[in-house]
Amino acid sequence: MATSTRQSCLKYLLHLAQDNLDFRLPEIKALLALRGKPFHSSGNFIEKCPFWCMDGLSEEDVRGVMARSVCAKSAFELWGHGQTHSELKTSLLKYPTENMSPFMHKDSTYRINVYTFNKTLEFEDRIKRIDAMDYLPFEGAVNLKSPQHIFCLLEDYGTDPNDIPEHPNYIYFGRWIADGQRELIRSHSVKNRHFIGNTSMDAGLSFIMANHAKVNKNDLVFDPFVGTGSLLVACSHFRAYVCGTDIDYNTIHGRGRSSRKNKTWRGPDENIRANLRQYGTEDMYIDVMVSDASKHVWREAALFDAIITDPPYGIRESTRRTGSHKDITKPQDAIYEDSHVPVSQAYHLSDIFTDLLNFSAHHLVLGGRLVYWLPVYRPEYCVEMVPLNPCLRIISNCEQTLSSHTSRRLITMEKIKNPEELDSLAYLADPRFSPYQGHNAFREKYFSGVNKRCGKEDNKSAVNGE
Repeated sequence: MATSTRQSCLKYLLHLAQDNLDFRLPEIKALLALRGKPFHSSGNFIEKCPFWCMDGLSEEDVRGVMARSVCAKSAFELWGHGQTHSELKTSLLKYPTENMSPFMHKDSTYRINVYTFNKTLEFEDRIKRIDAMDYLPFEGAVNLKSPQHIFCLLEDYGTDPNDIPEHPNYIYFGRWIADGQRELIRSHSVKNRHFIGNTSMDAGLSFIMANHAKVNKNDLVFDPFVGTGSLLVACSHFRAYVCGTDIDYNTIHGRGRSSRKNKTWRGPDENIRANLRQYGTEDMYIDVMVSDASKHVWREAALFDAIITDPPYGIRESTRRTGSHKDITKPQDAIYEDSHVPVSQAYHLSDIFTDLLNFSAHHLVLGGRLVYWLPVYRPEYCVEMVPLNPCLRIISNCEQTLSSHTSRRLITMEKIKNPEELDSLAYLADPRFSPYQGHNAFREKYFSGVNKRCGKEDNKSAVNGE
């Protein structure tokens, strides 16, 4: 009962990394949802701030989030906070003694760290701050190398590096609980990966996408534009079974020219399976195959727990699908010779996203998530351009700025109903779900913007890979 009472009154502090700001809140919410917990902030919540106070969680919940998050640096059990050191002292002295005592008894060892955001303190100043906290009833011994408990004094000096105040805007003190998984960004860097391509997804963003999709152990995850499999690598790290398709035969089989500097051709062992083997997750690899996303080969069933993908935009990777504008006579009964190579044609963005959402509506399990990138021409972007499907609900819409005019948005959607449950007439009459409502407008605006910047006003087909 005492432990339950203690847990119910605890608050926790998350220290967030100051990159990919738009992606942080959806990631933390998704990871809490995996544990069946809602997101409850404490006090004056500012999303862009590096420190968030959280309510309604247990230490186990916080550890579970930190075991997955690449947006959070560290988590603390919050003991006190204030705008000044005097307010911090008052707050700490009010903190229940029974909550402190398990970590301050004479047989324990501890260390106090001082962390400052947006300002660097001299070593002497850090020592002064630690010495000034002698009012805390520590009875144990200081151990700087391997203490049983670590405490941290955190000072927030705002986010403007050109206007750093003399005194901190806010101060926190708490017991360290766990660090996030920022190390994954380095350990899974594409610079050190066995098999990469021109558009291999950045490791940090790959893990963020997996977290937004709530990828969990033993899930089945699918990428319909798999490329070199960066998203499969991230999902397999969380012990999900992974598979994918792509229309590019050479990429799927690791053949052709290498994307690495000073290397002409890919080696015989450069493939997606080798990437998973590199990170010790080959046992989670089902397979990848050459397939056209517009003409999928899957049976009509809810197969996948998550669909995570980065569709081609037609700039660095062409957008193609099988088919031809010409009249080509097919072999009788559609039987092809072994040497048959399908003719390809342009696959417009409007069709790509329509097909992707329709496929997800049919092949995701209920509650499963679709996470994908949507390219954007920023001056003319509006939220109505995001494609919709009546079976899918938008969970989050995060922007990654690429230039002053272009960006891409990470869209996360969740399946809320099966297609057979729809009223077909109401669906067709609703302009929000018209296959080309917004898609063609988006495509025209996006590529007109790109063409203006590239000096190709009259050459849209070249940008579209046509």
